[in-house]
Amino acid sequence: MTMNHREGPLEPIHCEWSGPADSAQILGDTGSRLYRHRGNYRWEGVSPEPYKAPAEDWAAAQRMIFVGRAAEPIDFHLRYFELEPGGFTSLEKHEHAHVVIVVRGKGMVVAGPACWSVGFLDTIYIAPFTPHQLLNAGEEPFGFFCIVDAVRDRPQPLGPSELRRLLAIPSVRAVLRVPVEKGEGEAHSER
Repeated sequence: MTMNHREGPLEPIHCEWSGPADSAQILGDTGSRLYRHRGNYRWEGVSPEPYKAPAEDWAAAQRMIFVGRAAEPIDFHLRYFELEPGGFTSLEKHEHAHVVIVVRGKGMVVAGPACWSVGFLDTIYIAPFTPHQLLNAGEEPFGFFCIVDAVRDRPQPLGPSELRRLLAIPSVRAVLRVPVEKGEGEAHSER
């Protein structure tokens, strides 16, 4: 069954402002801003910075914060992350959810027991308290936008039993990156 709500050709969509020309709210300083793309996944007014403080649980990653540093009156933050070939984020969980939208390269996403190969415009929802890690799976940078709550908890590491359960899943074990831990004379890590 097809539904046709209009007869005739579709009209083009326009973005022109059709409100009053003398609107003080529109003409005043609203804090609105444009981050013009300069090419190669870089934007005017947004500087790359380290993903986190240096640690062994992540590699070759950086981030850029678009929305979330200027006390914007919104309930979310928008960040862009980029992982160089071989790069990966830390394996962690949070009380808050994530929405990840891939815009560059190829990657792998571990989200609890799931392990997905992802590419351009794939969109991932990572539920609260789900252990997760993103990894570059290609020869070029792997870039993605990440939307999270403005008010959020700090990353939580996985407990030993949670990590053992994840490593018991062959597809997850094949890609997961965890720091080498030595204990009782044995190394407990993958890759």
